Amino acid sequence: MGVFTPGKENAITDVEGVRVGHVTLKEGQHIRTGVTAIMPHAGNLFREKVPAAIVVGNGIGKLVGSTQVDELGVLETPIVLTNTLSVWDAAKAVARYMTSLPGNEEVRSVNPIVGETNDGYLNDIRGMHVTEEHVLAALRGARSGLVEEGAVGAGTGTVCFGWKGGIGTSSRLLPLDLGGWTLGVLVQTNFGGILDMAGVPVGKELGSYSFRGSVERSGGSCMIVVATNAPLDARQLKRLALRSLLGLGRTGSFMGHGSGDYVIAFSTSANVRLTGAAMDTVPRFGDENLNALFQSAVESVEEAVYNSLLKAESTAGARGNKVEALPVERVKAILRKYCRLSE
Repeated sequence: MGVFTPGKENAITDVEGVRVGHVTLKEGQHIRTGVTAIMPHAGNLFREKVPAAIVVGNGIGKLVGSTQVDELGVLETPIVLTNTLSVWDAAKAVARYMTSLPGNEEVRSVNPIVGETNDGYLNDIRGMHVTEEHVLAALRGARSGLVEEGAVGAGTGTVCFGWKGGIGTSSRLLPLDLGGWTLGVLVQTNFGGILDMAGVPVGKELGSYSFRGSVERSGGSCMIVVATNAPLDARQLKRLALRSLLGLGRTGSFMGHGSGDYVIAFSTSANVRLTGAAMDTVPRFGDENLNALFQSAVESVEEAVYNSLLKAESTAGARGNKVEALPVERVKAILRKYCRLSE
């Protein structure tokens, strides 16, 4: 999909140093939730902050720590994703994790970044079952390499386009003549709309989409995390984050009234980490070189959303609710009908 080549794992972890950890909670008939943690690098983030930016597509959501990122343009903690009513417990866990790291013994303030989507259709969200220990386990268990997708971690109880959503990831490698940079994306999908895949109206063909039968099902949210090893500053990362929303639009999202759609973008480049040195000592990345990264972000977000659907399994949960997985064989038949799939 697209014009650029995916990385080895086709995952956000293709960006060197990035690690992902999941804790999945599937207990009894009512608990369907979890935690996903994204670590920008293996060092002490508070001591080696990374440039970052946040963009809001539609702001009905709870993104803890966003104002400080907007103000300072840096990320000083891992990113944690979970459910709506667990963001504050998760933020406390991140603060505990960061203050416990060697070298942070005298730290009195950290800025946890915790995003969410509302998994209350399948999960007993009012029970607030995510604990500090679950978050700490996701942080400590974060790994490089293959990233599990679908109904795992923070995507355990989510719903996307009326089908089972979840965690999706994708990446792109730029050729050397375009810088040779890597860009990776991870998404937590829990939103409505009219599903398109490769420009094909899959949602309409399957008969499952917003506004069908005068019933609007456009609520929900999408958290998007973008990582790159290109040495971008916070201003450039904000521009990159904005383009990522185009990838969300390609899938059929219109960022409905009740949706919380956020993009968090950061650079892992050692050349732009903030360790106390002045920013003006950092070689400037030319804006004229951003276009290939913009395209990579659009392609990666689009594919990551599809992956979150294609890897998810049908899930039954709270109050007897059940959400079916996207019917892959029917999707393949639709793509063949529109000449998007040859096999």
